[in-house]
Amino acid sequence: MLNEEFEHDISGYKKIDQYNDKLVDSISDMYKNILDDVGENPSREGLLKTPVRAAKAMQFLTQGYDLNPAEILKSAMFKEDYSQMVIVKDIEVYSLCEHHLLPFFGKAHIAYIPNGYIVGLSKLPRVVDAFSRRLQVQERLTNEIKDCIQDTLNPLGVAVVIECAHLCMQMRGIQKQNSATTTSAFTGEFLKDPTRKEFISLIGSKLH
Repeated sequence: MLNEEFEHDISGYKKIDQYNDKLVDSISDMYKNILDDVGENPSREGLLKTPVRAAKAMQFLTQGYDLNPAEILKSAMFKEDYSQMVIVKDIEVYSLCEHHLLPFFGKAHIAYIPNGYIVGLSKLPRVVDAFSRRLQVQERLTNEIKDCIQDTLNPLGVAVVIECAHLCMQMRGIQKQNSATTTSAFTGEFLKDPTRKEFISLIGSKLH
């Protein structure tokens, strides 16, 4: 759990960062050892604060472990007599591949068909963040988002499509810089071909 608060006033904007002191110390020591092991000098000017910065960055990038995605949805559920498709598309995704601890990033597109309840639109991107800010694989991330929405809202159907670029493929290994990975998951009405086709058509259109 994050327990230390830092405030920075930059051009009138107050930024608040929270970190766990003990974790910062522990993780930064490990990063210092890594710098030593790869042949760098952790004592040189440019690297003096790098272990601490990296430790804080790792905490930020994995903050999803402290979040409850179902509770995020429950905090803004409203009874509503609406049973047509609701889509939130082009949600930014930033995550870390659990195999190499390298980033993968892209966009998520989510739809659901309400069954008595709708949810505040901002909560769907928050659910994406809660699951993506963990060590992940894209396939599991897609299913976790789908299952959370289905289990919490009990809609008539859920659709999730995620498109990402993976630096573990682009910076190392096969080194294919233009490759992208698409995953999808569907429940309920979206398992029916016409509904799924409508969803795919809408997320591909430029309505905004």
